[in-house]
Amino acid sequence: MASERDARRRACVDKTDAELDALVSRGVRMGGNAFSEVLLVKGGLNDAERAGGEPLGGADGTALRASLAALGYRPEDWEWLLAEDASGEPLDGALACEAVCALDPATIVCCDERAANVLREAYADDLADLPSLEEAMLAPGYVVRVRGMRVLNLGGFEAALGDARQKQLMWARLKQIPPLGEPY
Repeated sequence: MASERDARRRACVDKTDAELDALVSRGVRMGGNAFSEVLLVKGGLNDAERAGGEPLGGADGTALRASLAALGYRPEDWEWLLAEDASGEPLDGALACEAVCALDPATIVCCDERAANVLREAYADDLADLPSLEEAMLAPGYVVRVRGMRVLNLGGFEAALGDARQKQLMWARLKQIPPLGEPY
């Protein structure tokens, strides 16, 4: 017989499953491990991803996973969210906000400007309260706190992979995310 604690745990899991299923039915595409530390948000899909390939399954995902591992994040510590629906249209800001809330990350990494634009719309009021214009605009390289989450816009991660100087710039941006267990 299940204990009361087991019953509560099961109820929480069932509730989360229902929320995620509802988001998927509304066009949200996401994967990885819910409640992970890091949420990778990608807007500009490459050709392989548009053809049905796994998001972040190419060189960009490999590089991001290696970078996160170097910062102390295990593979199970990240999840992904596409900032566009199956037709290629950007997610509505409210729907994106709901998806982020359901996934409950501590850190959001915008992989490109299209992803950052969706988050700018989703969190416009929160971003407007930030102290500098660069932070409010989620300028690439700034780590900002929004609703208790750290948000970093890489500003074109996949496009930078072909340029050694740009890769170094992206690594410098990623290193701004505090390692697990360290306060922001």
